[in-house]
Amino acid sequence: MPLTADRKKALRTLGHNLKPIVTIGDKGLSEGVMEELERALNDHELIKVKLAVNERDVRKELIAELCKASGAELVQEIGKIALILRKAEKPNARLSNLLR
Repeated sequence: MPLTADRKKALRTLGHNLKPIVTIGDKGLSEGVMEELERALNDHELIKVKLAVNERDVRKELIAELCKASGAELVQEIGKIALILRKAEKPNARLSNLLR
């Protein structure tokens, strides 16, 4: 279900003070990056991902591929940082960025 504009605004507010948890480099979406992304999304639900890639088109492709592979939704993309969301089935109240 796509995010509404109001929900995106609320998520951007929550994500403003977050630091990037996952960094994707020139090698793209390796197995290790995907494992760390899965762990981060399961724990935190709302995370920032840093893309250390200079080409804008390549970054956009990586973000689309990342969201498709992980089942997450893109909330916001600014420069080399993407804010993504994937709701957990059983969120941990101590770790979730949505339940704080």
